[in-house]
Amino acid sequence: MAEGERSAEELKEKANKYFKEKDYENAIKYYTEALELNPDNAIYYSNRSLAYLRTECYGYALADATRALEIDKNYVKGYYRRATSNMALGKFKAALKDYETVVRVRPNDKDAKMKYQECNKIVKQKAFERAIASDELKKSVVDSLDIENMMIEDDYTGPKMEDGKVTVKFMQDMMDWFKEQKKLHRKCAYQILVQVKEVLAKLPSLVEITLKDTEKITICGDTHGQFYDLLNIFKLNGLPSETNPYLFNGDFVDRGSFSVEVILTLFGFKLLYPNYFHLLRGNHETDNMNQMYGFEGEVKAKYTAQMFQLFSEVFQWLPLAQCINTKVLVMHGGLFSEDGVTLDDIRKIDRNRQPPDSGPMCDLLWSDPQPQSGRSISKRGVSCQFGPDVTERFLEQNKLQYIVRSHEVKSEGYEVTHSGKCITVFSAPNYCDQMGNKGAYIHLRGSDLKPEFHQFTAVPHPNVKPMAYANSLMQLGMM
Repeated sequence: MAEGERSAEELKEKANKYFKEKDYENAIKYYTEALELNPDNAIYYSNRSLAYLRTECYGYALADATRALEIDKNYVKGYYRRATSNMALGKFKAALKDYETVVRVRPNDKDAKMKYQECNKIVKQKAFERAIASDELKKSVVDSLDIENMMIEDDYTGPKMEDGKVTVKFMQDMMDWFKEQKKLHRKCAYQILVQVKEVLAKLPSLVEITLKDTEKITICGDTHGQFYDLLNIFKLNGLPSETNPYLFNGDFVDRGSFSVEVILTLFGFKLLYPNYFHLLRGNHETDNMNQMYGFEGEVKAKYTAQMFQLFSEVFQWLPLAQCINTKVLVMHGGLFSEDGVTLDDIRKIDRNRQPPDSGPMCDLLWSDPQPQSGRSISKRGVSCQFGPDVTERFLEQNKLQYIVRSHEVKSEGYEVTHSGKCITVFSAPNYCDQMGNKGAYIHLRGSDLKPEFHQFTAVPHPNVKPMAYANSLMQLGMM
């Protein structure tokens, strides 16, 4: 073995060790160094692809898997990696092609056959959904519900709404009930969803609020179905109220296996304090993501497929951005693939739909900042990455001071970049039970709009693992 190859192997072993310890950043670093010494090794690309999958860099994962197959078209793992990357991006037909190849090469491989059948099922289901959706008269689930006549059984001892309304007592009872892993009666869940749809549908795509000098708001990032950590935020920072307003910046569901509890709690508070409790849409408040990362499976397991359809309708009405005191803009993902987008353009977005693959709505949900100037292809395979110069121009054109976004795990729970003009906040500590990160939330006061960061760590939760309800292909592909 040549000297370079031997050193590359040592670097790969080092990377594998970091990978096993779930330190994916270092794993990626050493796989990359191994590839610099031996750029024609399909295994190195495949391993790095999996590390990218684990860190949600699906665009990079896809590129590495494709490169592995260019080097060795018989490398079966490469097809699996590429299929998983495509699944993660909602490109099910492309994934099916790769599973098909594996089944052809290994006709007796039961695992390959199972993955092929599972993916084929999704492709067919998607085609069926498209056929229904093209029927212009697509009715709302609300029209087919008879909530009034839904009976609450005598043996149900959980929280009930008072005259069909959410109250402070109901919210407290519901959170306590959820804490004990009990299920809210479907009648109450439907009441919350129908009412919150009505409230959200009246909001603009860009919500604008004003804080007085004496007022403050708490901004939280991704919560991803981590219900017990959400309760901890309320314990540390106080329950929402008219004097303690909150803004939750998207990605309430998926991955964590208590997504139903998180979203019903957040929607409940939205009904209780419509003007003091704010919710913005994240890239996970979408059908494709919910199908892969657990929320759809969780709703079906705890309630019904029909209820998931209603959640999907409600998510489409979540606003996309919020402007505070005309100076601070908050969105889930980030800025735009091209210059010149104004606040007025955001106001005009027709948001009641699944997000398109490109354009301002997609960018608001998906983009990420990068340290270097300009823009580059997204590590996620969707939208773009934007540099400090892009942020600077956008803020100047729109007379803003800075942006707050979420969407990325940060080890400290938050990160300040672009000379203080781009702030990331992430509120799911020890994300997916494995990242070891802190969570954080931000206080903003009307008097100076200076962000004040508060960090917290994960609390224990019942033994239901993250991704417990996720698509089985997605679970397997991440192994």
